[in-house]
Amino acid sequence: MGEIEFVPMNLFPRGTLIKQLSDAYSFDQRWEKLFSAQWAQYDDFFFDNEKVLAACGFVTCLDGKPIGHISWDPRNAPKYVIIGHNCILTKFKGKGFGKKQLSEAVRRIKERLNPQKIIVSTNANLIARYNYESVGFELVRREENKDESAFSGDYLYYEMKLR
Repeated sequence: MGEIEFVPMNLFPRGTLIKQLSDAYSFDQRWEKLFSAQWAQYDDFFFDNEKVLAACGFVTCLDGKPIGHISWDPRNAPKYVIIGHNCILTKFKGKGFGKKQLSEAVRRIKERLNPQKIIVSTNANLIARYNYESVGFELVRREENKDESAFSGDYLYYEMKLR
């Protein structure tokens, strides 16, 4: 395994986040059909807001090349912080990079924002849930998915209590 770095998002061009999300969800074309417009808005939001871009996430690089990213929403701190997108490019999945990325995000959130808890949600049919559980998140609620994305399984809501 090469060298991992967590690099500020503002060192990458606009379009980086949507490109990574498209790759990370390429295992099922329904994801991109349903969410590509939201992913574009997400990418635009970060790159239109320099302070948010620099403070609320990072790009994970392996040997200097971007392989994923993670972001968070601190607006409700110190009560809680919400983890947003957390993706690893397809060819790098299953190698521990997602856990390292998530662990680093949790460390930064604790250190910089000192929230009571960190929350995150995912879908039952995605392996992301195992990633969250592996770093200490606990399932607090499961909700039936009746949306167009029902193919991805129920909604799972996780929390990591910090104090």
